[in-house]
Amino acid sequence: MAAGYLDILRARHAARLLAGTLVGRLPNGTAPIAIVLFTRAEGGSYTLAGALAAAYGVATAVGQPLLGRAVDLYGQPRVQLPAAVVSALGMAVLAVAGLGTLPLAYAAVMVAGLFTPPLEGGLRALWPSVLGREDRVHRAYAMDAVAQEVMFTVGPLLVTVLVSLWSPVAALLVINALGVLGALWVVLSEPSRAWRSAPREAHWLGALRSPGLLALLGAFFFVGLALGSITVAGVAYADDHGRESVYGWLMAALGLGALIGGSLYGARQWAGAPERRLRGIVALLALCYLPLTLTPGVAAMTALAALAGVFLAPAIACSFIVVERHAPRGTVTEAFSWLVTTFGVGAAAGTAVAGPAVQLGGTAQGFAVAGAGGVAALLVLLATGRVLAAPGRTPEVVAGSENDRNGAAEPGFSSGHKA
Repeated sequence: MAAGYLDILRARHAARLLAGTLVGRLPNGTAPIAIVLFTRAEGGSYTLAGALAAAYGVATAVGQPLLGRAVDLYGQPRVQLPAAVVSALGMAVLAVAGLGTLPLAYAAVMVAGLFTPPLEGGLRALWPSVLGREDRVHRAYAMDAVAQEVMFTVGPLLVTVLVSLWSPVAALLVINALGVLGALWVVLSEPSRAWRSAPREAHWLGALRSPGLLALLGAFFFVGLALGSITVAGVAYADDHGRESVYGWLMAALGLGALIGGSLYGARQWAGAPERRLRGIVALLALCYLPLTLTPGVAAMTALAALAGVFLAPAIACSFIVVERHAPRGTVTEAFSWLVTTFGVGAAAGTAVAGPAVQLGGTAQGFAVAGAGGVAALLVLLATGRVLAAPGRTPEVVAGSENDRNGAAEPGFSSGHKA
């Protein structure tokens, strides 16, 4: 298992691109907790903190596909680095101006979110040209999904350390400065500078012209909803047991399960169409979410949380392959960015739905939202099976095209899409 990942990291530029992308995404991965801690330190209420974090999240959801399309049109360096600088300046304005003028605070977080660079989609667009073979690219997708779990675990911890050592203002400034450096490290690399998207036909829908991509986005909205609801239900469970630390244990177990699942998934080569494989993984994901409604004792619940996380990273990694197969020619970065956006919007919806569910029916009902989200995701994949089974209109593959840079054909794949 480790040998496969080491093989990827030994490839020229691979370690640099992965590390740079993770550091560059720190501002986005830590923004909610950084904004909340900053707002509370400035004397703002939790309501205001939540509203500012929500404004950032909405702006990010809007900006990611737009910036992804710009990357496909103009290349990575001309979009990623300026966006990272503008996003960091937005957070700097918030840190320096504080909450004295609320319209300015809202504008600052919205600018920061809107210009968050699509480094995540950009990295996935680079993997084929960096790694060459299809099996290595697929393994890199799994490694990418695992690395995300590490970032979302280490990132908030780094923020809390910076706050305790210095201040919430310093945390905002340092995290966003690191984000700019990470983006700079990526765009100065040879693969990023050389990468060009395949030619595309101009169309206002861009990547959303693909029915298969729309089906995938619909499913992953509900996967995001499930994950978002668990964060709220986990807080309620911790309150029921009178210890805030319980929430940390549940989230850590969820992340550990994802790390284990993603590592095992990426350790082997998988035969067959990834769309069919994704349905199986999401079915297992939904099945593992359902037992959370039992809300047993802390030890058992922690084990169930770990089990619930096992199939999350494999589902994300497999979805990357499906995105690449269904993205219209010339829209691969935009397509990956739409996946990020849809997942994030789903997570926000999950937190919104789980709150009233807990209020009305108790903690178990909050976790039931997660189970319902997993089942809904599976139903979407089953209902759109015919669309997902046909990435292209014809079976021809054009070797070296954007969606098949390695010339390795998978069943039903075609590069005939136009954006």
